[in-house]
Amino acid sequence: MSRPDMDGSVKRRASKILDEYGAAQSELIGKAVVLTDGKAGTVENVWLDELHGLRISIAGHYGRWPVSTIKLAES
Repeated sequence: MSRPDMDGSVKRRASKILDEYGAAQSELIGKAVVLTDGKAGTVENVWLDELHGLRISIAGHYGRWPVSTIKLAES
């Protein structure tokens, strides 16, 4: 049995997470970035990974990297 006040709180938190995920997609997809390991290119996609947080893919490079590895990003 769930408590009504807890259900609303969980839904609000989930909604905030999805809003921030959408904002990250809008801010990063299509932007040129340079990662801390020297890889550079245009962000193709953003994923929300339950173990690693936000991850990105870069055109011309195989794999996905944490957004925390972005050293420079196009403004």
